Amino acid sequence: MTTQPIRRVVTGHDAEGRAIIQEDGPIARMQRIGGDIGPMFHEVWNTRATPAPIDADSGEPEEDGIVLAPPKNGTRIRVLDIPPEGDGIRNMTPEEAAAHFAEVGAGSASNAAKAGAKHALMHRTETIDYGIVIEGELVLIMDEGETTVRAGDIVIQRGTNHGWANRSDRNCRIAFILIDGTFSEELA
Repeated sequence: MTTQPIRRVVTGHDAEGRAIIQEDGPIARMQRIGGDIGPMFHEVWNTRATPAPIDADSGEPEEDGIVLAPPKNGTRIRVLDIPPEGDGIRNMTPEEAAAHFAEVGAGSASNAAKAGAKHALMHRTETIDYGIVIEGELVLIMDEGETTVRAGDIVIQRGTNHGWANRSDRNCRIAFILIDGTFSEELA
């Protein structure tokens, strides 16, 4: 598992309107989801509106716990450390998968019980997600097909049913920028 802390640098403005570094330090909100077999969530920042209000020196909007999706009309950036997948995930029941997602307020996102699900942690959210692999590799599993993404690769996830599998023998660190979305009628 990667032990390198994630550094967050936040900019703002001083009383004269000059650009300043408002905050520089490690991320304060981190939580492992799904017990020992689950990923470590590093919550970096969120916004609550689009366009996002920009003022002189407010901080990140307060949140309780870890929530999978971004706020309504907002955004979220997080980094996930995903350990190698073992039998705990491979043998996970649909009920255990739903409980896993419920830990992040998204029990209804789980699609493991769907007929023909390709992975225990298949899920779908009403978001556009940009996933940037920082280190290691992951297999992106879709209803039809899969591909391996490695450090430097970027995935644009467009509200599709998907799962992530770390089939390697080392941690994968991936950054996600999540943007609230709305399904079209045919996809809802």
